[in-house]
Amino acid sequence: MSASVDQNRFPPRVTLLEVGPRDGFQFEQAVIPTELKLEMVQGLIAAGLKNIQVTSFVNPRKVPQMADAEELVRRLPKGAGVCFSGLVLNRIGLERAIRSGLGAVEISVSASDSHSRRNTGMPLAVAVAQGQELVRMAAREGLQVRASVQCAFGCVQEGLVPEERVHDILAAFKAAGAHSLALADTTGMATPTTVKRLLRWVLPTTGGVPLALHLHDTRGLGLVNLMAGLECGLTQFDTAFAGLGGCPFVEGAAGNIATEDTLYLLAALGVATGVDGAAVARCSRRLATFLGKTFAGKLYRLAL
Repeated sequence: MSASVDQNRFPPRVTLLEVGPRDGFQFEQAVIPTELKLEMVQGLIAAGLKNIQVTSFVNPRKVPQMADAEELVRRLPKGAGVCFSGLVLNRIGLERAIRSGLGAVEISVSASDSHSRRNTGMPLAVAVAQGQELVRMAAREGLQVRASVQCAFGCVQEGLVPEERVHDILAAFKAAGAHSLALADTTGMATPTTVKRLLRWVLPTTGGVPLALHLHDTRGLGLVNLMAGLECGLTQFDTAFAGLGGCPFVEGAAGNIATEDTLYLLAALGVATGVDGAAVARCSRRLATFLGKTFAGKLYRLAL
């Protein structure tokens, strides 16, 4: 008798937020032209992705790849039925996002004091207080606001992060008016055990506010951790086409879980997404050809 997967363990449908154009591109040293970024976004839309993080409003001297944020937003397709979002880390970034006309932002702080200081130049307590104010400000401006916690599953410098600290940051964001929340495994240190343990801590607090997982594959457990999230009832996950990405401020950081690989797994589990993996793979191969490199994702290399 062949083994079978109990599909009743998993939600029937999940939503993917494609972060390749932001989290992925920012990790690349070679500057990707705005025209090619737009081509990639168009291809991802054609593949059926309805949520795409397109840029970050950060200091262009620190992240040159994102220097065209306003120009990119200005040229995004209108009326595509897609939620385009951008990452902001401080008030200046949020003001830029508001002026750009973008309708959704992600406001993110790190649960690690060491990482927070390297990533934003702020200690943890200051970053969390500022994050709450940014959430309130963005909501007042009518933007859709997602608030996320980086290094939620561990920090290279500090080790495991206390679950209570992550819980309290999420609770603060929810109280400030965030429309959705996310836990980011920035360092790729999560395991299925720590994913389930942290979700047991935080899910009772999030209430009706959607919670997503942003998983990196640094230690090869990204998709296993996604399954742990599915088993806990989560229905929102971040992915990056071709497995692009990484954090410039984390040594040895690897990319996000690949959109194509995630789609293959979800299809095998009977979980619907509405996204065409073959169309996503065409975007991945186009970018790989332009950059002359092979990315971490597996499925995009096949003739899907």
